[in-house]
Amino acid sequence: MDNRGVQKISLGTTIMAVEFDGGVVVASDSRVSAGESVVNRVFNKLEPLHDRIYCALSGSAADAQAIADTIHYQLELHSLNMEEAPLVVAAATLVKNISYKHKEELSAHLLVAGWDHRKGGQVYVTMGGMLTRHPFSIGGSGSQYIHGYVDSAYRYGMDQEECRHFTKNAIALAMIRDGSSGGVIYLVTITKDGAKEEIVSGDKIPKFYDE
Repeated sequence: MDNRGVQKISLGTTIMAVEFDGGVVVASDSRVSAGESVVNRVFNKLEPLHDRIYCALSGSAADAQAIADTIHYQLELHSLNMEEAPLVVAAATLVKNISYKHKEELSAHLLVAGWDHRKGGQVYVTMGGMLTRHPFSIGGSGSQYIHGYVDSAYRYGMDQEECRHFTKNAIALAMIRDGSSGGVIYLVTITKDGAKEEIVSGDKIPKFYDE
């Protein structure tokens, strides 16, 4: 089969996760593209891996979804066998292992974030066979436009509402600058009480001076 001219469906995107005392906020835009064409304006890139663990998807849409589905299945089995909820680092380790093992076949980058009873809210970056925890992380094509903003706006010890505001502003700024990011903002706040999903659209998306 000749695949010349076939454009891979990509999550040219902006994803972000940030820790606060008691949980995490995970967010993304919603645009999916193939080359210069937008093929889906409202695709949810925040995928639940378990009750209090989510991943944010970037890269190839099919590859990222396949990894997320595999991890979700493995964590369900793990929790049944252990009779307790999985740890966030366990989910991140599974993502790291699959991504590295199939690095030649899969083109995807997943941020893993969530809450567990041992370490509370956690954000993990899984790239190149490495697993690192950060107080916040950004990814996707839109992230290159907001490094300056997040470096200056982030403050250690921000509470839940401050982290939600920080994250919404960052995603909205990337959506303005990056042609592959856009649509609405998907937002998930995860605490010991569970995950609260939101959609930020229309007038609720933060506005800036040059719009």
